[in-house]
Amino acid sequence: MSALTIYNKVNIARIELSASTIWQMSRKKEALTLSVPPETKEQLEAIALRLGIFWGKSPSVSGLLVAIAQQKIDVGEPFTLNSTEVSALQQGIRLLIDSGYVEGARSLSQLLVSRGNLAVPLRQSLLQQAIQPTAAWRIQAEEYINNGQPFLVLYRNPKGENLAYTVRYAEISFEEKRFYLEIWCEETDDIKNPDYPELIHNRCLRFDRIQSIMKTDGQWRAEGLDFFKVYLHFCRGMVKAYEPRARDISNEVVGDIRQVVRRVSNPFWLIREVFRYGKDCMIVSPQNVRDRFQQELIALCSLYNLEIRD
Repeated sequence: MSALTIYNKVNIARIELSASTIWQMSRKKEALTLSVPPETKEQLEAIALRLGIFWGKSPSVSGLLVAIAQQKIDVGEPFTLNSTEVSALQQGIRLLIDSGYVEGARSLSQLLVSRGNLAVPLRQSLLQQAIQPTAAWRIQAEEYINNGQPFLVLYRNPKGENLAYTVRYAEISFEEKRFYLEIWCEETDDIKNPDYPELIHNRCLRFDRIQSIMKTDGQWRAEGLDFFKVYLHFCRGMVKAYEPRARDISNEVVGDIRQVVRRVSNPFWLIREVFRYGKDCMIVSPQNVRDRFQQELIALCSLYNLEIRD
């Protein structure tokens, strides 16, 4: 079999690379000839196209090789992240968005999508997050809060329903590694059977579910959020370990009990906090909050087939 026949069977594509046609450098040029299969040439051109390396209007393989030699681009396997690292980066992206650093969040998402060796569902989620603009609702909300300016919020709840709230007061709170917008609103029809009627005007909104914010007329509510006082008793190790909260009204040790009175605008977060303390914390009053915590305990015991005895 002749060399020409072998050449035709393998179908080698010859790429002539000349330094004089790459960067038009004034120093002495040297020609370099590479022999690669056609599919390899196409793959190299696709990489050059993705990286924006052209000669005229066509992707430049020669320019790609020069960029690699000059270490202007990285080569090798994409970095691999474990589940803990992925979770940390996702939390970082959410905090950046909630804090108003939208471009920073988008840049981090794009980095993970382009360089990370990610599972397909996570990659698709981050890609969608990177290409779709996210409004910095926190910045706008903070501006209205600082100016005492009532505003309207269009919000999509977890059920996919769009709700509109007329906000007369708002605060930004941080609960369980995330920022939230707590509001006092005029609307109450979205809560059919309120567990706490005295707090029916309060809502706790996630920034990533806000659809739009715009100012409206009316007065800013000087009284702030609705709240009630919750009385807590801490014992054993929590007597000394308890860290005061911003909304604590009083905090004192009586005998071997630390008695805390706190302003509570959203019992949901309080109940989750008390669960973490276990047997070292007790809700003393009001009774409706105590009853709600008891219901949660009964449901938990039922889940684990535990019998509750009087």
